[in-house]
Amino acid sequence: MEALAARLSHLDPDVEGAIRVVMFYDTLMRRRVDLPALARATAGLAECAAGIRLHSTGRTIRMAPDGREAAPASVPASITMAVTLDDEEIGTVWLEREGEAAALDEAVLDRLAIAVATVVERYGPARTTMADPALVELVISSASDDAARNRALRLLGFPGDAPIRVIAVRSGLPLEKIGGLICHGRPVKAASLGDVGIILAAAVDPARFPEDVRAGIGDAECPHRSWLDATTALRFTTARRPVIHHRDLGALALLARIPEEDTRANADVVAITKLAADPEDLRTLDAYCATGSVRQAADSLHLHHSSVARRLTQIGKSLSVDLTDPLGLTRVRLALTAWRLLRE
Repeated sequence: MEALAARLSHLDPDVEGAIRVVMFYDTLMRRRVDLPALARATAGLAECAAGIRLHSTGRTIRMAPDGREAAPASVPASITMAVTLDDEEIGTVWLEREGEAAALDEAVLDRLAIAVATVVERYGPARTTMADPALVELVISSASDDAARNRALRLLGFPGDAPIRVIAVRSGLPLEKIGGLICHGRPVKAASLGDVGIILAAAVDPARFPEDVRAGIGDAECPHRSWLDATTALRFTTARRPVIHHRDLGALALLARIPEEDTRANADVVAITKLAADPEDLRTLDAYCATGSVRQAADSLHLHHSSVARRLTQIGKSLSVDLTDPLGLTRVRLALTAWRLLRE
């Protein structure tokens, strides 16, 4: 390459410079540098401030020629160039030079843009949790083909062959806090879709969900299928079971497929709807259905077991169901679950 540059320089003085720019960035990529190092090296080479911005994270990196972070821009970008990956624009690079652009500025930015795309493809963007909602929706959409979905996952920072689990969340806490807790040290991205938060994670620790968070966890299969399963599991969550994995629902998941009008018309569900007008009766029934034991229900309610037993007798009469009979208890558990699904 050195000999070629020397020969070509006799024909065009700029050729040797352009080839040396290419060699400069080839050396950087062999050293597997990160984005800040790319910006720092570019600023030193160009002898002016250099910047990198990724659309997926909104992260901006600006470095001065002395190797430190650049001060707030005093001059606008003198030359900019898009960073593309798989024919999609994923970011922008630029130089901030006072006066006219130098002869090799375009060559420098061209190689910087290629290097940035290579780093993003190899390592993914910085592991910030919040992501572009459009990219997250592309991952979970049934209309996305495999190529578009994989490209979106790569732009979000997930390795192409990594299994992705989708979590549907309802909480007043920031999604980035939840994502950082449940998937510590692994790729995780989050975005809001209406009143439901979406978290894409390489791994999930259900025990690390904070209090007051309702979450449904999908299986690590097709992200679209995982999203559907996660939203189904979210509908089954309660104060007693705020986090539910879809696979743990088993046959209960079939309740979510029953048409709403059929559920509302069911006699047991109608009876639960009437019972729910009394919050204490509903709490008592819920505790008993969760434990299957009068004493355990009483303990969870902080009441004497005889008081709970009397209340359950009255509740059974109002529902026309014998709560001491296994079949009757199963009916009420299903009716209570179906009633909750109507409220989601």
